[in-house]
Amino acid sequence: MKELALHILDLVQNCITAGADRITLDINEDMEENTLSIRIEDNGCGMDEETLKRVIDPFYTTRTTRSVGLGVPMFKVNAEMCGGDFNITSLVGAGTKVDAWFMYDHIDRPPLGDMPNTIVGIVLSLESADLDYFHTRNGKTFSLSTSEMREMLGEDVSLSEVDVLQWVKAYVTEGLTEIGVDSQ
Repeated sequence: MKELALHILDLVQNCITAGADRITLDINEDMEENTLSIRIEDNGCGMDEETLKRVIDPFYTTRTTRSVGLGVPMFKVNAEMCGGDFNITSLVGAGTKVDAWFMYDHIDRPPLGDMPNTIVGIVLSLESADLDYFHTRNGKTFSLSTSEMREMLGEDVSLSEVDVLQWVKAYVTEGLTEIGVDSQ
């Protein structure tokens, strides 16, 4: 994948498929430490030890529509190729946590990509699940919580309404700009 945002979107879709109702996305760009870290954590069904071992195999998938599952293995390879590391932990009935670290200035590190549109895509697919998104750059943090949005909007307004999605995109774009992230 050409952008890390596409990996993020794929992994969050896995969280939703796993029945998570709470997903946390935490991105940290630290120029002083020369690191970019991405954590995606959910409270979905989790995986047993055997599945957890196999999830990094590109020829393993739980999907019935295809015989390969490239999302997690490609994310792992990207992190490792860029002087970073990758870790995935999971517990049946409790959820899964994916951590990836990249050397920020590594020549092969894919760009983070279009986070505003990625977050819009995630929000559009959440249904009843909620996302807590934190993005930190050099100590400054932007955050978005869909549970807070739902509370403010009330039960009559869906997060998938066009006006809400346009607001989400503008809010994320502005918030990332304020902390110094180029959101494209």
